[in-house]
Amino acid sequence: MRLIGVLFGFLFMISSVFSQDQVVQLWDDIPNSQETDEKEDVKQGDILKIYTVKTPTLEIYVPAKRHATDKAVVICPGGGYHFLSYDWEGTDVAKWFNSKGITAFVLKYRLPTSKSLKTAHEAPLQDAQRAMRWVRAHAEDYDINPNKIGVIGFSAGGHLASTLGTRFDAPNTFKEQPLDTISARPDFMALIYPVITMKQGFVHMGSRDRLLGKSPNQALITKYSNELQVSKKTPPTFLVHSSDDHAVPVENSIKFYSALKSEGVDAELHIYPYGKHGYSLAINKGRLQTWTDRMDDWLRSF
Repeated sequence: MRLIGVLFGFLFMISSVFSQDQVVQLWDDIPNSQETDEKEDVKQGDILKIYTVKTPTLEIYVPAKRHATDKAVVICPGGGYHFLSYDWEGTDVAKWFNSKGITAFVLKYRLPTSKSLKTAHEAPLQDAQRAMRWVRAHAEDYDINPNKIGVIGFSAGGHLASTLGTRFDAPNTFKEQPLDTISARPDFMALIYPVITMKQGFVHMGSRDRLLGKSPNQALITKYSNELQVSKKTPPTFLVHSSDDHAVPVENSIKFYSALKSEGVDAELHIYPYGKHGYSLAINKGRLQTWTDRMDDWLRSF
C-alpha cells in the first residue's frame, strides 16, 4: 500500500509539472461580447481548425531551461478570419521557436464572423493587445525580458499581427483593468505571407469581407489597410512571401515593406519564386523551407 501511495504521489507531481499554466484565459470578463447560443467548433483533419472562438486563450510553450533565451513570441495563426489553423500555423510553429530557445504563446483569438461580438472588427485586435500585455506582465514568471517580446502572424493572422504592430496603442473601448494599461507594442514582428491591405487591387476579399463586412466604408478600409498605418513606432519587421501566391498577392508584403522603409523602420523582406499560400514551416518544400533559417538569423539581433 505504501508503494502504491508513493507511486500515485509521483504521478501527481509529474502531472502537475506538465499541466500547470499551459493554457490561460485572456479575460475574466470578455469585452465586446454578448450571450448567444454559439459554441466553439473544433475540427480535426489534416489541419486542426477552430471556428467560432468563444474564449480567447494563450497556449504556452516553454523551451528546455538549459537552452532557453530571454525572448518570447505571440503566435497568430491564419485562416482568413474564418477559422484558426491552430496546429499548422500555431502549435507546430511554437515548437520550432522552442527549438531556438524562445518561449512561445499561441493566441486563440476571436473571429469576426461570430454572432457573439458586438463590434466584430474590434475583437481580434482587442485579444492581440491583451495577449501582448499578459505576456509582458508575466515575463518574470517565464524568465522573459519584457523588452524582447515579439509577434508572428500567418496570412490573416499576419494581418492581425501587423494591426497590432501599427495600432498597438489603439484605445480600449471597455472598462480597463490594470493589465490593460501595459504597453501592447511588440518589440519585433514577423509576417508570413500576410494579408496587409484592405484596398481593392491586392486585397484578400475573404479576409476583408469577414473582418469589415461586405460593404465597409472608406474610413474602415483605410483603418485596416496596415500599409497606411505604419509609423516610426512600428517595430522592426521580418516578412516572407511567395511570388506565385494567388490567394494573398505578394504586393501585400511589398507595400508593407515600402511603408516601413519610408518611415525608417528596420525591415527585412524575403520573396521566394514558389510556394503559393499557406505553407507554414514549408517542410519538404526545397529552399522555401529555409525561410525559418533566415528568421532565426534575423532574431539574433534582438
